[in-house]
Amino acid sequence: MPLTLPSTATLDQTSGLVRQLEAALAALPAGEPLVVDAGAVQAFDTSLVAWLLHARRLAQAAGRGFAISAAPEKLTQLATLYGVASLLPFPDTDRLVSTSA
Repeated sequence: MPLTLPSTATLDQTSGLVRQLEAALAALPAGEPLVVDAGAVQAFDTSLVAWLLHARRLAQAAGRGFAISAAPEKLTQLATLYGVASLLPFPDTDRLVSTSA
């Protein structure tokens, strides 16, 4: 089951999102990748990009794959602007970041 992001994901929500991330990772069945559903996100800032990178690192540290589904185009553009889009498996890249990356 994916970890679904709220409609607003800004710096103010970051600590709550980190707690949700940790709980989601702990609840994942063995071998399952962490999938973040970003489809509902409408308002966000650069802290969401940092959170996604953190989620990827935690998933990899736990030996999990990591994927992002339904990311808004503006989120992909922001990650590209900051030079980190290649580190994040946005839906249009059609790839899952493996645990060995």
